[in-house]
Amino acid sequence: MNGNGPNEPHAGKPSDETGEMNDQSTAPEEPAAQSADAADNEVLPEAEQGGPSRWEGVPSDDLYANEARVVGVNGNLLTVEFELPVIQNEVAYAILRTPEGELDLKAEVIRVRGRYADLQVFEDTGGLAVGDRVRFTGELLSVELGPGLLARIFDGLQNPLEDMAAELGFFLGRGRYFKPLDRQKLWDFTPVAKPGDMLRPGDTIGTVPESVFDHRIMVPFSFEAGEDDGNYRLVEIKPAGSYTVNQNMAVLEDEHGERRTISMIQTWPVKIPLRGYTERLKPAEPMVTKVRIIDTFFPVALGGTYCVPGPFGAGKTVIQQITSRHARVDVVVLAACGERAGEVVETIRTFPELEDPRTGRSLMERTCIICNTSSMPVAAREASVYTAVTIAEYYRQMGLNVLLLADSTSRWAQALREMSGRLEEIPGEEAFPAYLESVIASFYERGGVVRLRDGSRGSVTIGGTVSPAGGNFEEPVTQSTLKVVGAFHGLSRERSDARRYPAIEPLESWSKYTSVVDDKQLRTARQVLAKGREVGQMMKVLGEEGTPIEDFIIYLKSEFLDSAYLQQDAYDKVDGASDEERQRRMFACMTELLERDYGFDSKDRARRFFQRLTQSYRDWNRVPMDRPEFTSLEEKLLNREELREEKLSGEREPRPAQQVEEVGDV
Repeated sequence: MNGNGPNEPHAGKPSDETGEMNDQSTAPEEPAAQSADAADNEVLPEAEQGGPSRWEGVPSDDLYANEARVVGVNGNLLTVEFELPVIQNEVAYAILRTPEGELDLKAEVIRVRGRYADLQVFEDTGGLAVGDRVRFTGELLSVELGPGLLARIFDGLQNPLEDMAAELGFFLGRGRYFKPLDRQKLWDFTPVAKPGDMLRPGDTIGTVPESVFDHRIMVPFSFEAGEDDGNYRLVEIKPAGSYTVNQNMAVLEDEHGERRTISMIQTWPVKIPLRGYTERLKPAEPMVTKVRIIDTFFPVALGGTYCVPGPFGAGKTVIQQITSRHARVDVVVLAACGERAGEVVETIRTFPELEDPRTGRSLMERTCIICNTSSMPVAAREASVYTAVTIAEYYRQMGLNVLLLADSTSRWAQALREMSGRLEEIPGEEAFPAYLESVIASFYERGGVVRLRDGSRGSVTIGGTVSPAGGNFEEPVTQSTLKVVGAFHGLSRERSDARRYPAIEPLESWSKYTSVVDDKQLRTARQVLAKGREVGQMMKVLGEEGTPIEDFIIYLKSEFLDSAYLQQDAYDKVDGASDEERQRRMFACMTELLERDYGFDSKDRARRFFQRLTQSYRDWNRVPMDRPEFTSLEEKLLNREELREEKLSGEREPRPAQQVEEVGDV
């Protein structure tokens, strides 16, 4: 991440007056293959190093023209007094004097009052004092966008953690910032635009292969778009070949005759949504996750939003990992925001080992992880969320379906509360800032389905977990999230303690999106669940003896639906991932079984019958659809004569009543 603003594209101006790409060598002692690259790199100051891809944290001297003095330090909040103008969300560097020299600590302006500005520092502020200098850059907090973001792990400031660990060891150093994209890796570029084409910001000039799709090299979004169809004429473009990300790839000329060069890298401010599309569309196509309770009962649409609140240990992280593995999307962006270090380490270690069902290769190849642990400064949590959603929007501009998983937004809200307290703002409910709802809403609104200028569609689906204290869904973060999302997957402590996984509470969760199954069948199943819950509550008071057999059968039907369909064995290859065709077929069978009138005359017979029925259905869950056994088991479940035999068999083999509860322990 760097501090370039929306009108300060990463690609610079041509190195000569004509604006043509300079392919002349400036380093004759270097090999010929690298000389051209070195000449190309002249346009981009950060590309000059050719050595370790590390920012020294010291911007060029001209950025230091605007300086201020620290007049107050409160945790990671600095109050400075300035003379020249500063802007909201401007990046600044607090100068920390150490025995070894000066360290530049990155900060962001979050409030301006007269001659004073409040800055949140993304580093530990220990050692800073009143009178220390602060240098403003005139740029907004931004991320680098280009090929090579996937299969990487960044922190909230887009520092690649692997590169940091290789140079700094296990402990992150203050004031050390690294380049997000590898400057040495070569990418096979294929041009798709030709000289003379009129282009607009976001239009594609070429592609490079990345993971399983083509990564579009686009006209930087920071180029101001005009009212015409295309306001930049392509003057020159590199032929097909291998290039690094910082080489000049094309020269564009605007309507005033000014020429600009562009590379594979561009930057964009993280807090400004990317809008290089023609229109936003209503999310309608289901995002199949292959989790039955989600796709059938509480579906999520491509480009939609949903939240997964639940108490600690209820399985939020596991659900996110399962979703990221099986969801029918092209790219997964995972933002681990303020999670415990142990969980983050587990995520980092687990993802490279997960097999991608689509490609058979590592899931990490189409995943980008942004992580900030709970031990890192709170300001970095906010940066990680915005960094993740900006990267997701970038891949959406390529016509891809992106899934952004934020775990967890509660830690992000806690960071907002901490900063709000230090700013001495009037607190809202539970001391969260009064603007909490608008901040959460603006984050989820960056998801959506869009139609690009070339007619293709792209989507960003946002799923955020919420960790309400004590599992209380009435707390402000959960309530603020529920107002803006399209689906709610509430996790239940009771279900997780009963080992009923996924622990999504079926009677409290909801979704506004279209299910993969028939609506009539879905209503039938929900009625059975609701009535079964009522009977179950009544049985806790009256006991089984005081419950009429008709109500008792409804209760057994709801338990059968829960155990056989809602619960899923994530460790079974077949049962752990049910596509929509399988769900439709199995759910049709389920509803037909639920609608039947079995006419039992005793509760013991009914219990034994549903016990065997549940086991048969669970066995069916583990049979692939392309095997003959799948059809034979389906016919066995639906055949009345077979069911009668099952009932008689159940009477001949009585089992203890308490074993009924053990049927659903997946």
